[in-house]
Amino acid sequence: MPNVTVTRAQLSEAVYQEVGLSRNESADLVETILDEVADALAKGEMVKISSFGSFSVRQKGQRVGRNPKTGEEVPILPRRVLVFRASHVLKNRINQGMAEAEGAVAS
Repeated sequence: MPNVTVTRAQLSEAVYQEVGLSRNESADLVETILDEVADALAKGEMVKISSFGSFSVRQKGQRVGRNPKTGEEVPILPRRVLVFRASHVLKNRINQGMAEAEGAVAS
């Protein structure tokens, strides 16, 4: 299965095709949505998108890690990390897509 990336331009084009807004309005809508999600996450808020999943920011404490080349212990500083948890609807859709792809390969 090829590793394909979906870009902002492709999202804008999909909105243009499906909703019927102009290309500029579609691009602005996609940018606005992404900005709102990023702003909420930057404030530490959780973002839930129904039937898709939820994004949240988790605080990780300081810990000791190892340099894999030298084995030397290195402190890893506390930081915030982005976490995505897929909804059951999305998980089922992904697994259904895998089953269909495997069925097509087996035929």
